[in-house]
Amino acid sequence: MSSESQYKDTLLLPQTTFPMRGDLVDNEPKRLAIWEKQGLYQKILGRRRAQNAPTFILHDGPPFANGDVHMGTALNKVLKDLVVKSKTMAGFTAPFVPGWDCHGLPIEFKVVKQATGLEPAEIRRRCTEFAEKFIDIQRGSFRRLGVFGDWENPYLTMAPGYEAEILRVFAKLVESGSVYQSKKPVQWSYGAQTALAEAEVEYQDKESTAIFVKFPMTPESSSKLGIGNAAMAIWTTTPWTLPANLGVAVHPDFTYEVCQFEGNGRQEILIVVKELVAELETKSGMRRTSTLKSLKGRELEHLEARHPFLDRTSKIILGQFVTTDTGTGAVHIAPGHGADDYVAGQQYGLGILSPVDDEGNFTAEVGLPQLVGKHVFKSNEPIIELLESKGVLLAKEVYRHSYPHCWRSKTPIIFRAVEQFFISLETLRGKALDAIDKVEWLPAKNRNRIYGTVEARPDWCISRQRTWGVPLPVFFDADGKAILSAEVACKVADLVETQGTNIWFELSDEELAQKLGLPAGVKKCRDTLDVWIDSGCSHVAVLEKHPELHAPADLYLEATDQHRGWFQSSLMMSIAWRGTAPYKSVLTHGFVVDKDKKKISKSDAAKAGKPTDAAHFYNKYGSDILRLWVSSVDWQSEVPFSEDLFKQVAEPYRRLRNTLRILLGNLDGFDAGMDRVAPSHLPLLDQWILERLHAVVAECRKAYEQYEFRKVFNAVNQFCSTDLSAIYIDATKDRMYCDAKNSVRRRASQTAMYDVFNALAKLLAPILAFTADEAWEHATFTEGSVHEQDFPEPDPAFASGAATAKVNRLLEIRRTMQTAIEEQIQAKTFMKNNEAAVTLVVPEKEPVYDLLRDRQFATEFFIIADLDVSAGKKLSAKAAKTSHKMCPRCRRYEPLGKSGLCARCESVVQAVSHA
Repeated sequence: MSSESQYKDTLLLPQTTFPMRGDLVDNEPKRLAIWEKQGLYQKILGRRRAQNAPTFILHDGPPFANGDVHMGTALNKVLKDLVVKSKTMAGFTAPFVPGWDCHGLPIEFKVVKQATGLEPAEIRRRCTEFAEKFIDIQRGSFRRLGVFGDWENPYLTMAPGYEAEILRVFAKLVESGSVYQSKKPVQWSYGAQTALAEAEVEYQDKESTAIFVKFPMTPESSSKLGIGNAAMAIWTTTPWTLPANLGVAVHPDFTYEVCQFEGNGRQEILIVVKELVAELETKSGMRRTSTLKSLKGRELEHLEARHPFLDRTSKIILGQFVTTDTGTGAVHIAPGHGADDYVAGQQYGLGILSPVDDEGNFTAEVGLPQLVGKHVFKSNEPIIELLESKGVLLAKEVYRHSYPHCWRSKTPIIFRAVEQFFISLETLRGKALDAIDKVEWLPAKNRNRIYGTVEARPDWCISRQRTWGVPLPVFFDADGKAILSAEVACKVADLVETQGTNIWFELSDEELAQKLGLPAGVKKCRDTLDVWIDSGCSHVAVLEKHPELHAPADLYLEATDQHRGWFQSSLMMSIAWRGTAPYKSVLTHGFVVDKDKKKISKSDAAKAGKPTDAAHFYNKYGSDILRLWVSSVDWQSEVPFSEDLFKQVAEPYRRLRNTLRILLGNLDGFDAGMDRVAPSHLPLLDQWILERLHAVVAECRKAYEQYEFRKVFNAVNQFCSTDLSAIYIDATKDRMYCDAKNSVRRRASQTAMYDVFNALAKLLAPILAFTADEAWEHATFTEGSVHEQDFPEPDPAFASGAATAKVNRLLEIRRTMQTAIEEQIQAKTFMKNNEAAVTLVVPEKEPVYDLLRDRQFATEFFIIADLDVSAGKKLSAKAAKTSHKMCPRCRRYEPLGKSGLCARCESVVQAVSHA
């Protein structure tokens, strides 16, 4: 037996059942099953309620019940869980009721695509099954991610009770006079054959044929103008809207010039805004030969021009929306095909013409037989050819611009005037803008973002030509006039609450009228409500209906696109319902993007063979790795993502896990009640690590409070890698392994490690939900789950920073010493630090001089064999090989006694042998 192995039984080596490898993919589901069997979520809430803890409500914005959980959704849900878990451990009762948005175009679009010609009731039945399937899939993923919540009782926007509340909110809007019917241009998807909400529109680059067209002035207008044969020159990127033209808009304050142009075998007198004359010359190939007259746009008001190919006139009107960015400074106005056009047309009584059907084809109203039945986007070229044949086409060009598309069918939208129901924002807008400034927006810059979207928003088109949704509770009398009644809407709500919204589609007009007490002959509206009203009513249907919740919520947390989506629809519905915002704070996070900063699309990623489903990552790496990734990113901006980037968090995970394991191993046999050392008796190194812990706890508590999870990640990671692993655990290893079990020095380190482990496990619990709980379970001194605990409090006994100042100076000295030691190791004078005998010179009045002269402290802290210190002009160090022999038990180079051991080891071995 070697001299080293004979002392092995006298060493106190770390002992713990906490394994080095996490095997997260296998072990996390087992721990999840235990949590659910124990009812951990309810136990956590029960403990807080028993304490009468204050409530904190994070209201879950409902993900759409369509598709698997991708990394963007996972980011969102884990961020919410970090908030809820951290608020719970900070002393709040923080129930989390998850929900799903169930109605809407994407689900119906897929169902109808699979089978055409279905009856409404069958479409709805299949849509329900579709939504239920993906609710189960997504719920499974969220649970697997370690997200705590009332998963058995989520809120669903397709639940009858929820649908009834939507209808009651609608009734209140009707009662206040906010709902009206009108024929106005809306964003129409011919691919999905429905009007779209602003949030259902996405922008893509599109190439259009832009044209310059002349509108000849009528003889009467030419006479008033004082110039014969003049024409307005207009520019448009939508030639297909010209059949619906009823006016030409100019800016009242711009200067317009009446110019003589020549070239290409033609002579023209055209009216063009001064700043764009040169552009027209370039695009048309004609040159200006003279300027006949200059005038302000307001001087053209009420004059008339002839339509370029139809037998009618177009009135010249004023519009502040006209710009000099491109074109001619004169805008062709089709009130049936544009929001600005509509408003301007209403002001001047132009009427509305929209000769386009649901599929985007021209109707007979177009006035050109050859275009009837033809799709509008296929009519651009025929219209351009017609303009050319009439001699009114001045120029054409390919124009690349951003154009709105339907988010589901991916087809470009058309602005089309149809009879729709709207919510007037006339009274809601001002109250909503006031409410915005009473809300905390995180980051703060987002206040301007939502304020701008609300300020600029037109009246809300709320009717959709769909089947899968909440019916618009309106009837039409025999003359086709809408019966808008709050009383009727409330009766429909009561009916829906007991029998669901399917009853609206299954009963005939007569049967519904009879149930609701309406006169015979009325017809029910076939439209459904805009799906954003569904989720926008969750503060009524969920926050007010669940006894453990309250409205307004403390926090809404979603991605940045919800400023024009759920944040806004919720705000408007809440203003209508209770006159205040539905939230006290709103936190928005960026999108998950690829390395080129493009939003990661599931379909694009699939084509590229790159997985984006969260399941791929938690099934391959474990949920705690995904959660650690979420905590490590800056959620305030876009979040770059790739599998390579994701894998980078595996290293800090291993470090954190190993730190917990080392601490647990060193705490083997420690009884806090019996063995704890008072703060005043702790050696410097232990005081220092507890001062560092005090600072880390304070920093993490503040970071959690401010939702700055990245700061928690960085603070804990830095503490574990630098303070603990690189300094404290390394320096105390000798005393932990080789000192007597009950030595004050060893028990002092166990006291510190006990506090460090407890604090770290709790601080990491919201992030490493599975690992922190596993480590907590393997500790011999803990009870229950770590998730039932309170966050650690900063310890005022370690707030002075006195030990930290000394250790910081010692670390500076260590760097100087280490340079000298490394030189000798490179020269092969000796092989390791602990063979070094260092001669150190420190400046006069060195604050840690006494510590440096304490051999036991100095050799432990610097992990060297000897230190000879003296005072001099400046800090310097020299290293040589020690003359001491290695102690076979502790492997330190020390003076050895007759037993062949150092004095410390000799006393420990004697005590063990006599025990």
